[in-house]
Amino acid sequence: MSRRRIGFWYRLAAVLLKPPLLVFFKRDWRGMEHIPENGGFITVVNHNSAVDPLSYAHFQYNTGRVPRFLAKVSLFKSGFVGTAMRGTGQIPVFRESKDAIGAFRAAVAAIEKGECVAFYPEGTLTRDPGMWPMKGKTGAARVALETRAPVIPVAQWGANLAVPPYPKRGDIKLFPRKTLIVKAGPPIDLSEFYGREPTAAVLREVTERIMDEITALLSDIRGEPAPAERFDHRAAAQQDREHVPPQQQADDVQQQPEHAAGAGHTADARHTAKAGPAQRTEPAQHDTAPPGGAGEENA
Repeated sequence: MSRRRIGFWYRLAAVLLKPPLLVFFKRDWRGMEHIPENGGFITVVNHNSAVDPLSYAHFQYNTGRVPRFLAKVSLFKSGFVGTAMRGTGQIPVFRESKDAIGAFRAAVAAIEKGECVAFYPEGTLTRDPGMWPMKGKTGAARVALETRAPVIPVAQWGANLAVPPYPKRGDIKLFPRKTLIVKAGPPIDLSEFYGREPTAAVLREVTERIMDEITALLSDIRGEPAPAERFDHRAAAQQDREHVPPQQQADDVQQQPEHAAGAGHTADARHTAKAGPAQRTEPAQHDTAPPGGAGEENA
């Protein structure tokens, strides 16, 4: 596979980050042949550990086609972080845009220039009790329909066994060394959606197709079937709140305001999500994760 110009900042990041990954983890890279050699494309990746952006970036760096991650535009404005973000070619998301696709205009431009733009469709670390992919957001679908670029599904497993999502004291276990498994699949066929009005229903259908492909890859990696229903953490959080008496909710807000929008779930959260009413499709959903770091909540 031919190597593209990677640039000083990306190579510096690789020099700093690859040695610890090599020390603490083993690697099992699969499906590199599905990463396009030329032209712009999209990758859609599951997210189950604060470490997995590094494992995915390591995987794709080795193909010669480095990923450009999405991040808040404010991170690009000043200081060392801004310099590094610009230098490594990361992609700002313009949340102040009045139209949905406008929020991703830099991502569209990068793809049209021949770059790879990486999406975490879940928008945050998974809250699924079994660490399967959750219900996705529609940003990747919007950009895919706008650019008609190849969409490559990527599933990963292993980083979560060392650093699980939302770890508590004692949960991080680097030894014995875990194996980082990253598997890319063939491009997702979205041609039936090209030329159609990108309505909420169409975007949701495309997003479900994307999440199905990622989940199938992860099921193959794990050697077990995925749940029949995809976990919706917003629905579960809403159901949890509905089971809390109003006075207790008010007391919780007064005592711990930082947790007013929390999404802590009970052990039967998946059942609660399935039992809840159908969720409305939101008109503009931004899915971003900072490069080399944990995913974060995004509106």
